[in-house]
Amino acid sequence: MRVTAKICGLSAVEVMDTAIAGGAAHIGFVFFPPSPRHVTFDRATALGARVPDRVGRVGVFVDPEDALLDQAIGAARLDAIQLHRASPQRAAAIGARTRLPVWAAVPVKTREDLATAHAFRGAAQRILYDAKTPDDARLPGGMGLRFDWALLDGFAHPLPWALSGGLDAENVADAVRITGARLVDVSSGVESAPGVKDVAKVAAFLETVAAL
Repeated sequence: MRVTAKICGLSAVEVMDTAIAGGAAHIGFVFFPPSPRHVTFDRATALGARVPDRVGRVGVFVDPEDALLDQAIGAARLDAIQLHRASPQRAAAIGARTRLPVWAAVPVKTREDLATAHAFRGAAQRILYDAKTPDDARLPGGMGLRFDWALLDGFAHPLPWALSGGLDAENVADAVRITGARLVDVSSGVESAPGVKDVAKVAAFLETVAAL
């Protein structure tokens, strides 16, 4: 099974087009105002309209309220909901209400953190393993942090999963080799500054993934 990629935190047309042309399987829109990657509903509408049906539109949220979800889903025509800082119960409720697949982010620093993934069995359709951010961090991800990929060795994944956290064109091949990931998620690793995607870095990342 080939490795696929999600390019997350998109907000510019030229980057969107590069991601699609480069073979991204998913693109991510961040709906979280504290994030430098946050997009407005109008912007998400314009960008989402450029995404072909073969590419999944994933909305990224941090413990969202229903009203925000409804507006974002309608604006970007989302195909999936990625949740950070949401309980399994909330994830299940969102999935039932929106009738969209839910990706549940599991922040990882130690082997014990992986156990959280099992709580999402029946509540989500995919786990996103991401690096755990500091307790006082405003953002739950997108900070360029990575965790020890060897922690996933031998772990019995309860659901389909993706790998995130500190990935870039230089290390994604090692990440896939060590973890066996078949879906990788990148954001800050293809940026020239926080929230500013670099077209060349996006293209390089996707070229590397395509060769795996």
